[in-house]
Amino acid sequence: MRSEDLVVMGFVRGAFGVKGWLKVQADTEYADGLFDYPVWWLGKENDWKPYTFENGALQPKALAAKLEGVEDRDAAEVLRGMQIAVPRAELPAAEEGEYYWADLIGLEVVNQQGEVLGKVSELMETGAHDLLVVQGADAQRMIPFVDQYVLEVQLAEGKIQVDWGLDY
Repeated sequence: MRSEDLVVMGFVRGAFGVKGWLKVQADTEYADGLFDYPVWWLGKENDWKPYTFENGALQPKALAAKLEGVEDRDAAEVLRGMQIAVPRAELPAAEEGEYYWADLIGLEVVNQQGEVLGKVSELMETGAHDLLVVQGADAQRMIPFVDQYVLEVQLAEGKIQVDWGLDY
């Protein structure tokens, strides 16, 4: 499976118990949304390996998950830090005005004056709203992902139009 065919949905925080369960941080709308996918791809960059999802439980600060072939704590610890991805083809289509975070990474961010602020390097979830982290040549900016500041997302053009100044 190629990296561009996968969407990262979380990562392995470490082992959970002694029977091969993983502690998982999910980056999904609903914490247990990863449980909907029968095969998880674990890895980094261009090195991915499929694992069959066996069982899962919602914990107070993370998910606990059991994957086929991961039978003890040592095997689970080996997977610490691995990203968890699912095939893009298995994701439901995004509704009008909604976007998968993975689709926003790398988009160019331009303000109303036509000034390029940089490219989206990541998104962050906060208690109030999500933030676009924009890496520019001169600075890193955090722009709230709300209608007041994010005016238009143009996926096909690879651009996000914002109401944000260079000096903010």
